[in-house]
Amino acid sequence: MKKKVVFQPKVRYRLHPGYIAWILHRVTGVLLGLYLFLHIWVIHHIAKGEESFNSVMAVVNSPFFHLLEIGLVGTVVYHAVNGLRVFFMDYGNLARRDLFRKATYVTFAVSLVLMAIGAIPMVKAVLFGH
Repeated sequence: MKKKVVFQPKVRYRLHPGYIAWILHRVTGVLLGLYLFLHIWVIHHIAKGEESFNSVMAVVNSPFFHLLEIGLVGTVVYHAVNGLRVFFMDYGNLARRDLFRKATYVTFAVSLVLMAIGAIPMVKAVLFGH
């Protein structure tokens, strides 16, 4: 009797830069979707009147939310920069083996720099209350 050959793909994921970029892109996409619900919740209070909206804005203007805004900036920046990388992989030549890893590291670096620049006003708000 012949043994039945069953296809068993080798599923071995390594944490190479492209895979990490892929995971971060999905995570930031989910976080942006969740942020959309928070934003709609805040805007919803406009319809309830000035007092209701001001009470929500008092919560949103707390230092904790300013720290969350830094995360929001990082999420938006990384998702956008990595989205551009993916676009140029699909329609450019960034998928070439010699460019792929460099482009991924550049994506990480540019995202960190832009996040740091964007975080400066939030850090000032937390530290100095402006």
